[in-house]
Amino acid sequence: MSKLLSMRDAIAEFVLDGSSVALGLQMEQMIPFAAGHEIIRQQKRGLTLIGPISDILFDQMIGGGCVEKVIAAWVGNVMMGSAYNFRRAVEQDGMKVFNMTNFVIALALQAGAMGVPFLPTKTALGSDTAKGNHFFYQIFSPFAPKESLWAVRALNPDVTIVHVQRADVEGNAHCWGNFGVMLEGVRAAKRVIVGAEEIVGPEIIASDPNRTAIPGFLVNAVVHCPYGAHPSPVQGYYNRDNQFFREYHEHTKTKEASNAWLKQFVYDLPERAAYIEQLGAEHVDRLGVKQHAYAAQTDFGY
Repeated sequence: MSKLLSMRDAIAEFVLDGSSVALGLQMEQMIPFAAGHEIIRQQKRGLTLIGPISDILFDQMIGGGCVEKVIAAWVGNVMMGSAYNFRRAVEQDGMKVFNMTNFVIALALQAGAMGVPFLPTKTALGSDTAKGNHFFYQIFSPFAPKESLWAVRALNPDVTIVHVQRADVEGNAHCWGNFGVMLEGVRAAKRVIVGAEEIVGPEIIASDPNRTAIPGFLVNAVVHCPYGAHPSPVQGYYNRDNQFFREYHEHTKTKEASNAWLKQFVYDLPERAAYIEQLGAEHVDRLGVKQHAYAAQTDFGY
């Protein structure tokens, strides 16, 4: 059964006001910016954002007024430092932030994927990470009673949104490169949206089953979205747009400047094709793969 939708329809149906949304799970690559921009355009409100290193997508969604809470290890501009909308929201508006670590995010999502209420860990012992944070609860090992542990509360996002290289219309998705906590985030979620650079036939997916990171039965919607992760990179398709990250840093230092940036790159553009057209063909071409590095051929025969 085809699950192919437009980004507009996928966000309208599956991202409701007040939802918890996991994004940017593959660390600094394949961040689903196109989905985030559609969330901003549709003026979704009261969202809880979940992710490890979000780069500037969380900052844009905060600037668009979509966000009530953040559960993350870090929010900012990886290349430049501060994320100004995030800082303003915390310092001036008191936005709630649950301070996690990358590993704790992974544990919380893994617990959610396993259907258990928590997972135990020693990480964060001796630090202030757990202070005032309801995601941590001190327990003692049942096997070594004097051994102190943290129980990390499970996370089950209402929606997880990821971007991959290719998928078929049923949502079976091939992905390669850094997975980060994508697998945990997809398996823990109540609903899943997959954006893909290419939509391919089922025979392409079946030709390399080990590369099918996301099975279609977990997916609610699949969206054909070339350059859907720009300005983050997609391995084998395009590189990280460092110029874009630098310019975003300079153009969001004030609320007024941030609003102007959102108008230019989000509100005034109806969909991703218009966004790429605004970047310009020459700029986009510069991001293309300069040196291909193909995997060796694999024989699945008997």
